[in-house]
Amino acid sequence: MQTMQAALWVVVLLVVVALLFDFMNGFHDAANSIATIVSTGVLRPAQAVVFAAIFNLVAVFIFHLSVAATVGKGIVEPGVVDTHVVFGALIGAIFWNVLTWYYGIPSSSSHALIGGIVGAVIAKSGAGALIASGVWKTVLFIFVSPVLGFLLGSIIMVLVARIFRRARPSKIDRWFRRLQLVSAGAYSLGHGGNDAQKTIGIIWMLLIATGYVAQGAALPPFWVIAACYVAIAMGTMFGGWRIVKTMGQKITKLKPVHGFCAETGGALTLFLATALGIPVSTTHTITGAIVGVGSTQRASAVRWGLAGNIVWAWIFTIPAAAFVAAIAYWVSLQVF
Repeated sequence: MQTMQAALWVVVLLVVVALLFDFMNGFHDAANSIATIVSTGVLRPAQAVVFAAIFNLVAVFIFHLSVAATVGKGIVEPGVVDTHVVFGALIGAIFWNVLTWYYGIPSSSSHALIGGIVGAVIAKSGAGALIASGVWKTVLFIFVSPVLGFLLGSIIMVLVARIFRRARPSKIDRWFRRLQLVSAGAYSLGHGGNDAQKTIGIIWMLLIATGYVAQGAALPPFWVIAACYVAIAMGTMFGGWRIVKTMGQKITKLKPVHGFCAETGGALTLFLATALGIPVSTTHTITGAIVGVGSTQRASAVRWGLAGNIVWAWIFTIPAAAFVAAIAYWVSLQVF
């Protein structure tokens, strides 16, 4: 009885840490949902974060839990995960989120979490304990999601430019100020649908590992789903303003029509990835879409040096989070 109480206490603590990560995910990635709509002046910052948070929350009613299943069951072999692995994974991901938020770098909370899981699992059991297909699918989309966002954003921008080439600039601006509410809502929906599920997945993984949920359960408990969607929505409401500035002002200058095209291209990418159960980076996706839209104007409209620095941060995300997670795993063995 004493052992079960201790185990339950640890599980509760780790669930709280996971929800803290989820909150930070929303806080860190608020820029993905609101940077374009704030920078174009369609909504004020306070309005934008509430707007995005609502759509983050609504996503729970729209998307199947395919991404949560990938994270919870498709990254690590059954029987390997324990409380130490989950602790290491969460600390590695939180460390990278805090570091990149502080420096205003739009990196991926999603890949930080995957890197954390990989690092903690390797520290415990070696690379053989990982499910290669799940890991490589996630790694592949580090490159696929921004490229797809870039292509869709630029294609939509070219199509819009052709369709509205005879319209007056003032009329285009007025129309797309309204349409950007639709595209920003769609992107926030995709952000909530993909990102909240990653935390659902790791809590699900924890509950299976500790015996509180059966290995063969088709879905995690409802309270896990509800708590994760609420946590990410609350995080989004607080907004990571350092990253908003980088995303919405420093990469390229945006007008409402550009914001609409970038958000629409990004939203389509997220909807596709979520339907396929792939945990992609909403940060990579919208950054690629913004660069794609900017490049259709002229190459010099994009600050390629800054974009290059962001890409380097993407490359380092998984190994950096994995390294910290491995250390945190070792520390947890001494503490728990």
